[in-house]
Amino acid sequence: MEVLFDPARQPAPGGAAPNGAAGGPDPVSDGNQQTFMQDVIQGSREVPILVDFWATWCGPCKTLTPALEKVVRSAGGRVRLVKIDIDRNKQLVAQLTQMGLPLQSVPTVVAFWQGQIADLFQGALPESEVKKFVEGLLKVAGGQMPTADLLAEAKQAVEQGDHQGAIEIFGALIEQEPENAEAFAGIARCLMALGEEDQALEVINNVPAKIAEHTEIVGVRSALELAAEGRRAREKFGEFEARLAADANDHAARIDLAVALNSADERDQAVDQLIEAIKRDRAWNEEAARKQLVKFFEAWGFSDPASVAGRRKLSSVLFR
Repeated sequence: MEVLFDPARQPAPGGAAPNGAAGGPDPVSDGNQQTFMQDVIQGSREVPILVDFWATWCGPCKTLTPALEKVVRSAGGRVRLVKIDIDRNKQLVAQLTQMGLPLQSVPTVVAFWQGQIADLFQGALPESEVKKFVEGLLKVAGGQMPTADLLAEAKQAVEQGDHQGAIEIFGALIEQEPENAEAFAGIARCLMALGEEDQALEVINNVPAKIAEHTEIVGVRSALELAAEGRRAREKFGEFEARLAADANDHAARIDLAVALNSADERDQAVDQLIEAIKRDRAWNEEAARKQLVKFFEAWGFSDPASVAGRRKLSSVLFR
């Protein structure tokens, strides 16, 4: 069997290449009071500039600066980082402090765009928060991270039915962001669409531990479980209907029928069967019907139209 995606070949979590995804000039540089106007003020008229005010004696700086460098390099030149040692540039720090910048403590990171201060933060944020900060800055500047472009391209390929092409794009995204849950989930769902459920399961079982319980990953697990359950349930479709005809309170049969309907892509009907079971006896078998419905939502994705409609129906039952 052709290996469509091999999770074992994916890179371990780590930094991007020194020159970033684009392979161009390094967007990280050391600045000083002589180059500040050129590097930061004028430079910010081209791309957003982050200025990292740090000091050699600053413990948190040793944690923050590598995270800043990694995120900036992953932006592929769409944002730059200028590092300013406050002890070697006291005159610059004094001037900026007089202008209202809180540089009395470090690390302080100030974002510039179009020659103006756009945002700032103080203290050593974790890499995930640094990434959100940079994403917000790029949004203000009318752009986004290259990985966001890849994700959009992969989703478009999925919509066009090009699942193999989408797998390749998701794989490229993982090379840049080894802990991107949407990319791993996207690959797994594409493999499922191609009938390769065993490979999809292998992908999900080998995601980095940090994202193992991410909503996207949990959703794929639910989809894989439902696919297997659905195949078994479809074989007994008529049996479930007959049991319900004989006893409308056969909740086990109604839940199994919902699983079979879902497997046949009759999502609305599957939801209606579970809603009916909840109406009749919400507490039956430790709320099995409600839990099954939530599993559907996880598998479909909470933004799927069937999930949105189903959650509305569920709310009307639970909170009436």
